[in-house]
Amino acid sequence: MKWPLVKLGEVCKFVRGPFGGALKKECFVEDGFAIYEQQHAIYNQFSEIRYFVDEIKFNELKRFMLNPGDLIMSCSGTMGKIAIVPDNIKTGIINQALLKLTPSEAVDINYLKYWLESESFQFILNGMTHGAAIKNVASVAVLKEIEIPLPSIEEQKRIAAILDKADAIRRKRQQAIQLADDFLRSVFLDMFGDPVTNPKGWEVKKLKEISSKISSGNTPKGGSKNYVDEGITFMRSQNVWKNKLLLDDVVYIDEKTHESMSKSSLRRKDILMTKTGRINTENSSLGRAALYLGEDGKANLNGHVYFIRLVENILHEFVVFILTTIEYRDYIRSVCVGGIDKRQLNRNHLEEFPIIYPPKKMQEQFVKKVNVARNMLEKAKSGLKESEQMFNGLSQKAFSGEL
Repeated sequence: MKWPLVKLGEVCKFVRGPFGGALKKECFVEDGFAIYEQQHAIYNQFSEIRYFVDEIKFNELKRFMLNPGDLIMSCSGTMGKIAIVPDNIKTGIINQALLKLTPSEAVDINYLKYWLESESFQFILNGMTHGAAIKNVASVAVLKEIEIPLPSIEEQKRIAAILDKADAIRRKRQQAIQLADDFLRSVFLDMFGDPVTNPKGWEVKKLKEISSKISSGNTPKGGSKNYVDEGITFMRSQNVWKNKLLLDDVVYIDEKTHESMSKSSLRRKDILMTKTGRINTENSSLGRAALYLGEDGKANLNGHVYFIRLVENILHEFVVFILTTIEYRDYIRSVCVGGIDKRQLNRNHLEEFPIIYPPKKMQEQFVKKVNVARNMLEKAKSGLKESEQMFNGLSQKAFSGEL
């Protein structure tokens, strides 16, 4: 059975976030009304807020206010990520990189969310984007014309319930991956203790003592105008996560620009660490670290990221694990300078980082455990991929009236 098609604009109200100039840094206050960003759609979380505005600015931009039961969609860079706004969120507004959708009574919110996440809609969405390197969603007027298959509300709820069950399988596998990360932290603390307070009395070396080079990247003249569709990978702070590099939102520079910034050309096993961010959020961009495992000379980085090149006989995996522990995250935040809105990790502080240095045999034992756990993680990710394929197959059948 083919479901009738209805234009999105007939079943949803659309509000794109305000122009960037409406939310300048000078508008931000220490606390007040929340500004919701792309991260809230991408990670489906509404508790960690980086920026706030006062009541005057909030009232000025009240049409961009979020309400429980709205959906938000990321609209720039990492596009098409959807989240349902839950109850009891902090009152606030969306920024320019989000789209707010308020569904009518004709559409079930969970059905709508699953359809917006479907391969069909995402394919249409990606075909409507513009921008050479950093993609942006097309205008609201264009989005309103996209057609959604719309069975009766009872059928929508039935389809959403089936997809809920398939989605639960995906989430369990995602949770298994998180548990593996928690296990490694437990093993580390058991073997070596807190890497900052060093209760086991290991030898301690300063980061500069075990490094051949510590430096930051560069921002090319012209900024994002230098980005190209293909070329040398250009790492930014958003690509450096917690002991991993996220490359779904990576940009590129050409060979000429790369050569002009040769001092920050990366080598395999360089450690990348972000240098700025707020300190009162769980997913702060401040002090995140990850190991670069690409080829020598095939990546560069901007001025918001440091790279740490360790001496040859040091176990890079061991050091980057230390830098990404919760204990070390708190230490990094304690030595940073700046105000509440943003803090910075200075290079001289970075060079003085104390790194515990237990016997190399113990380091190797731990790295072996890490590698075993990571191999298990890869298998878990393979299972996750299978569950995602199953979910996508169900979704395709559901929205074409075959389920």
